[in-house]
Amino acid sequence: QVQLVESGGGLVQTGDSLRLSCVASGGTFSWYAMGWFRQAPMKEREFVAAISWRPATTYYVDSVQGRFTVSRDNAKNTMYLQMSSLKPEDTAVYYCAAAPGRIGLPRESEYDYWGQGTQVTVSS
Repeated sequence: QVQLVESGGGLVQTGDSLRLSCVASGGTFSWYAMGWFRQAPMKEREFVAAISWRPATTYYVDSVQGRFTVSRDNAKNTMYLQMSSLKPEDTAVYYCAAAPGRIGLPRESEYDYWGQGTQVTVSS
């Protein structure tokens, strides 16, 4: 059973930066496609970014392109989301998810494991 634990959320101001981490345990992290999703109050969960495992290609939703960077450290079983130039509309609970063995960008339904989420609040 794969477990994912996010950390790094918090309260920041517009324009600030924040780095989220997602630590995986219980499986072979280097074989997972990994993704970040977020859910704002009263809104549906949306895709934010993902990083595949073969090859390590990155994907972003248009609204964060150029501001967020997803990366992974397979030696540490950890995925990161470096967020810069944060905006109030980035406020949400951020979740990491794992899609074992998936090539390329998985569909949301193909992520088999999810973390509990970490709150990011950006004040104006």
